[in-house]
Amino acid sequence: MRIVSVNVGLPREIQWRGRTVRTSIFKEPVAGSVKVRTLNLEGDQQSDLSVHGGVNMAVYAYPAEHYSYWRNELPEANLSWGAFGENLTTEGLLEGLVNVGDKFRIGTAEFEVTQPRIPCYKLGIRFGRDDIVKRFLQSGRTGFYLAVTQEGQIKAGDAIERLSVNEQRVTIPDITNLYVAKEPSRELLEKVSGLPELPVRWRDYFRRRLLELDAKS
Repeated sequence: MRIVSVNVGLPREIQWRGRTVRTSIFKEPVAGSVKVRTLNLEGDQQSDLSVHGGVNMAVYAYPAEHYSYWRNELPEANLSWGAFGENLTTEGLLEGLVNVGDKFRIGTAEFEVTQPRIPCYKLGIRFGRDDIVKRFLQSGRTGFYLAVTQEGQIKAGDAIERLSVNEQRVTIPDITNLYVAKEPSRELLEKVSGLPELPVRWRDYFRRRLLELDAKS
């Protein structure tokens, strides 16, 4: 497992459907070593902290393996590394191999997996098409967010070392599939709603789904 590319981007304002939108989804690969901070990478900054960023979404990772799928789906798109707004383009670390709460070392920095990426309309801005948001989520190729548990330095080519596996073994696809399910599994809802490594916003959402199930029964 390794880092293929480290990508960063600062907020920019663009015109979208008659209004000005501030976004940081446009990322570019950077050469050399990059400082990993608690809330982001050096040279990177989230635009809307109400839905992006913070400790639990400090760094976004996306598997390089998914690019061949998207080049097939979007042959007209320019899909260079960082195209999906990811900070880290990874190799050998697909979503199904990643549990919420798993810990990794890359370079001299350490990370903990927190949640899948649920795309917003800004992904549509990035590709100039609204349907990409739904297609992205339905594909299951969501990537995942990382919290920074130890600041350090990383660079493209660095190995990804798994430090620990969360014994609860709730994978990123488990969370994504539960989020979109019309008839969610009660057992899994109960499990994830009490998973301490999952951010509070997600646990609250799944608790509400449990209450909805109870109301129907």
